[in-house]
Amino acid sequence: AWKILMRDEPSGDLDLRHMVTIPDSYFIGANVFYDFHAVNQLEGFINQKYRTQEEIEADYPRIKGIYAEGRFPANVISRLWQLLTEVGKTPLIVRSSSLLEDNFGFSFAGKYDSFFCPNQGTLEENLVALTRAISWVYASVLSPDALLYRQQMGLVDYDERMGILIQKVQGQRYGDYFFPTLAGVGFSHNPFRWNRKIRPQDGLLRMVFGLGTRAVDRVGNDYPRMVPLSHPQLRPEAGADQVRKYSQQFVDLIDLRDNKFAVRPVSDVLGADYPGVHLLAALDKGDYLQTIYAPGVLGQERLILTFDELLKNHRFVTLMRTVLAKLERHYGRPVDIEFTVEVTDERPPNFVLHLLQCRPLSSQEWGESLRIPSDVPPEDVIFLARRLVPHGRVEDVRYIVYVDPAQYESIPDYETRFELARVVGRLNKQLEGERFILMGPGRWGTSNVELGLKVTYADIYNTQALIEIAQSATDDTLEVSYGTHFFQDLVESRIYPLPLYPNTPGTVFNTAFFKRSANVLAELLPADAPLAPFIRVIDVPAVTGGRHLELVMDDERDEALAYLVW
Repeated sequence: AWKILMRDEPSGDLDLRHMVTIPDSYFIGANVFYDFHAVNQLEGFINQKYRTQEEIEADYPRIKGIYAEGRFPANVISRLWQLLTEVGKTPLIVRSSSLLEDNFGFSFAGKYDSFFCPNQGTLEENLVALTRAISWVYASVLSPDALLYRQQMGLVDYDERMGILIQKVQGQRYGDYFFPTLAGVGFSHNPFRWNRKIRPQDGLLRMVFGLGTRAVDRVGNDYPRMVPLSHPQLRPEAGADQVRKYSQQFVDLIDLRDNKFAVRPVSDVLGADYPGVHLLAALDKGDYLQTIYAPGVLGQERLILTFDELLKNHRFVTLMRTVLAKLERHYGRPVDIEFTVEVTDERPPNFVLHLLQCRPLSSQEWGESLRIPSDVPPEDVIFLARRLVPHGRVEDVRYIVYVDPAQYESIPDYETRFELARVVGRLNKQLEGERFILMGPGRWGTSNVELGLKVTYADIYNTQALIEIAQSATDDTLEVSYGTHFFQDLVESRIYPLPLYPNTPGTVFNTAFFKRSANVLAELLPADAPLAPFIRVIDVPAVTGGRHLELVMDDERDEALAYLVW
């Protein structure tokens, strides 16, 4: 990808040769993966991929512990020692680089682990941390998410050859912390819009202050800034209260003093003396947010991460848009990148993009023209959504798995909420081979059960669509799953993520259909019958006299219609 970006382009295009770089990187070949297994007699785990989901999930904690205690050949230890001597106290990240995850058309995003090594101890301590991180990456080849994804995509019989990429962490020291100014994920094609002005072909950023882990992985208590590059200043929130609520609250970083990866509140990290603070933040004035005009005279005002001034900067926006467009043009399909951005001290500031990763985004067809039928009788409409609609069609749906938002919100204990996610996982297995959709409250895949169901890809991979319903009567700003590894799973598996805002004007939600229809949960999973008040499984043909559900999603008109058909 970097070589592509260094190529000459027709005159008039942005010259990227002094604006894009890649980190100093070290590679461990897949031969070491095989040597590690031979030295530690781990070959028996090669058949783990043929086991059932229950066996894979039950075995993985033990396997991870066994791998962590594994020994490396002496020549590998010698070279890792040399590497640590060369890089000194520079923080490192250990990343997977496997044969399958680099394939076109498959997304292994987030399936294999990455680990930060702060690298602030003695050489001996740093070596122990580095070898353990490599071992854990090797173990993640056998993780439930990775193996179940391979089963689903027909890749079980392939030999997964795991290489390792060790990169210097990109960033700067600020006090006792080390992190980049900006990091995130960029998509050359944006299939999701919250405003019809947004042009999908201009791409999308999911951007944070600090390390990019907060942008790549779903976190229940935080919100990266979503940037449609066609209209970078456009955001789905309106008003100071909404911008404040949906701003980034925590920052991921390397704590150099404690020698560990850490999460800190933005208010504890971002100060008035931070370089470029006026580009990243605004002053919280209660009823409104004020641009920072004079960073040098800031007092103790509260800072809110908005990135507004940065996104007004033509140089930054042009850089990101040009990089994504050029990569898509040469790859011949949409791509996503992981990146950090360095803001220079020049006036006006310049920007250097550090390219960390590039992969084909999806093999899914984006170009099919779809139109919502206009002659559907009102009584046959199950729901109509009009916001952040993807592009596609789901036909012949037999089952709807529906978690009632009102009932979910009334659950007093976390245990029941955790168990509902497990029930979804069991239904996912039970309904394998059937066509079904999932509907339920909040942000699916979140780690915070107050915001939604704590599911993983392994719990939902058989569904055709995931409809996330705004959980409360006042919540119409639900963030969908896009831009995260969870979203990547959905897109690559042809699972459509669709948000539904029942309280928004123009939305239709046939509440009576869900309340009247018989619940077949007890028939499918008798042991889970006590949870029937919270989760309903509707057999659509059984309650409609043989009809099925069809879901049509038109991203151009920003409409999605689910309706009954013969």
